[in-house]
Amino acid sequence: MTSLRSYALVTGAYWGFTITDGALRMLVLLHFYRLGYDAVSIAFLFLFYEFFGIVTNLFGGWIASRSGVKVTLFGGLMLQIVSLLMLAAQNPRWSALISVVYVMSAQALSGIAKDLTKMSSKSAIKAIVPDNADGTLFKWVARLTGSKNALKGCGFFVGGALLAALGFKGALVAMAVALAIVLLATAASLSGDLGRSKKKVKFTALLSKSREINWLSAARLFLFASRDVWFVVGLPVFLSQLGWSSYSVGAFLALWVIGYGFIQAAVPELLRLLGGGNTIDGSAARRWAAVLVLVPLGLIAALRSGADRGTVLMTGLAVFAVVFAVNSAVHSYLVLMYTDEDSVALNVGFYYMANAGGRLLGTLLSGLIFQLAGFAGCLWGSVALVVAAALLSLKLPRGHAVSLAAIPSGSGGE
Repeated sequence: MTSLRSYALVTGAYWGFTITDGALRMLVLLHFYRLGYDAVSIAFLFLFYEFFGIVTNLFGGWIASRSGVKVTLFGGLMLQIVSLLMLAAQNPRWSALISVVYVMSAQALSGIAKDLTKMSSKSAIKAIVPDNADGTLFKWVARLTGSKNALKGCGFFVGGALLAALGFKGALVAMAVALAIVLLATAASLSGDLGRSKKKVKFTALLSKSREINWLSAARLFLFASRDVWFVVGLPVFLSQLGWSSYSVGAFLALWVIGYGFIQAAVPELLRLLGGGNTIDGSAARRWAAVLVLVPLGLIAALRSGADRGTVLMTGLAVFAVVFAVNSAVHSYLVLMYTDEDSVALNVGFYYMANAGGRLLGTLLSGLIFQLAGFAGCLWGSVALVVAAALLSLKLPRGHAVSLAAIPSGSGGE
């Protein structure tokens, strides 16, 4: 079996998982909002999901470097199936406290599962794509990340639709069965040791990172916190307060994430058109973080002006999708350029540990700030977090770059 075929199988399984992951988030959010849970309680439902993603990325990279990505991929798929079945067994007659603790525990398994599968797929791409200067690695990273986000958006739509059609438990059981089929198909076809380190990886290597990886990971933490501080809880609850149905909220968020995914897949071409002969390096991360600050500031000003809130949100979210996609794609490329193939699983795991930390911070702040200061408060929180990401990006070096001029035209998103 070629490494390319192995990577295709890993990616296919990751895509299948991603749909269930997006659907599960929408199911849990909308179901418990319907049951009367406030924004803070809903945020806490996702707390363990994000926290255990941090732990998983740290140790998962070490496990994959010793055992190969097949082990971490299968483990992630199996844990997601268990999580779905656990949530299906939740009893609505339980007290609020017991329900929250139980759902948080199931979400912990889902968080571990998500980051095991993501780390497996992101590590595999470094093993088969050459580190040359023609932009090949950057394009593959953008395509993979963009397709993942588009499919997660499809998952949001699937979650809202399944909740309306099958109810909470029925939707969870249906997704568990579908994911079990994906697991069996992948297990029957995938073999080899893709992503395994050629040398024995010591446990102490978990936190022994280069200066570039450390600063990039810190910037990544605040970048993703700046998105989730208003997107995870604040936005869907705000839309519900405007009178949107659960199906409408799920469909809208799905379309946004799908569009965001397509934009992210096309980032190499977009940057080539906008940047001319510039290069993708630390200065690009700083520049685009500075641009991102303007988006929540513009939303705040527009909402205060008395303009139609629906129109303001649609426009602001469209702009945010473009600018945030560029930021994320640049980061995802740089982490692979800052590492070598033999330590890719360790470094990617560490980097996505920071990513999960940002989601954890953003999720928690989203519920707390929305409860205290409403949707506008969440946007101000986003401004502060983007500024922090931009300041941390000042430490990123200008080297390790790919020339935008080297990226061929006509290779848009798939």
